[in-house]
Amino acid sequence: MARTKGTTSKQTLSRYGREALTLLGQLIRTNRIKKKLSVEELADRAGISRSMMQRIERGDPSCGIGAVFETATIVGVSLFEEEQSRLSARIQEQSDILRLMPKTVHKSAVEVRDDF
Repeated sequence: MARTKGTTSKQTLSRYGREALTLLGQLIRTNRIKKKLSVEELADRAGISRSMMQRIERGDPSCGIGAVFETATIVGVSLFEEEQSRLSARIQEQSDILRLMPKTVHKSAVEVRDDF
């Protein structure tokens, strides 16, 4: 959605997307508390504001993905792989797959009729 002066744009998320953000925020908060870090301490370590940290823990979808991932990493929430070496291997696997895929996607010129 494009933003125009004087209007706001509301991001629409699927239920799964909203719930995943809520869970991630809860995991970050739980791990922060277990590590005995205050909101301010974690925000400082992540290089973000206290209010951004609070929004991340609430699962606010407008928070930058980099800030969310960094706070998760600092408190030990595993996002993809427990071990750094395995994460690097998965990145390489995906790079190899993407290299074999077409650079762009084009819609089929032929209409598919699937109304049997």
